[in-house]
Amino acid sequence: MKELIEYILQFGNLNQQQIELINKSVVVKELRKDEYFSEAGKIPRQVGFIIEGVVRGCYYSNKGVEITRCFITENNLVVDYPNFELNSPSSEYIQAITDCKLVIFTKQNWEELSHTIVGWDNIKNKMVQKCLYQKSRKSPVISQDATTRYAEFLENYPTLANRIALSHIASYLGVTQQSLSRIRKNIR
Repeated sequence: MKELIEYILQFGNLNQQQIELINKSVVVKELRKDEYFSEAGKIPRQVGFIIEGVVRGCYYSNKGVEITRCFITENNLVVDYPNFELNSPSSEYIQAITDCKLVIFTKQNWEELSHTIVGWDNIKNKMVQKCLYQKSRKSPVISQDATTRYAEFLENYPTLANRIALSHIASYLGVTQQSLSRIRKNIR
């Protein structure tokens, strides 16, 4: 829980009583590789904070091709926030791509903190803004050539190249695994 509290304190101040309340509002959950944190077609009902592991946001194109939109690593929030707030079904999957350990807020606990902690809404809004920025900022620009996209992937996610499956990286870059293998071979 220490990591969660350190993360939250980047966005505002809390006293000891408020920290204890937050710690009582969460549960630790483990996701095995390939399990879903949230699924397309279902209403997201939780906010997570990743202590260990990597998840990805993905969807399927109208041709049934799996497309990875983003990766979310340790010490970051994970949630499909617009649909979480609106109680509407998600159009994306959030999937563990390594074994993960998360701290989870239920929707009820997340909202109760707003009624209990003065200033929580301000802290929450800043955390959500960072989460949304991270999910949108890191998508590759398809008009770039694949080598440039891979170089940007390495810049944005320097620790992931050897931690996650090449199929997920290829899906994120919009290339085949064979193309990705050639690019990686040429960069070494």
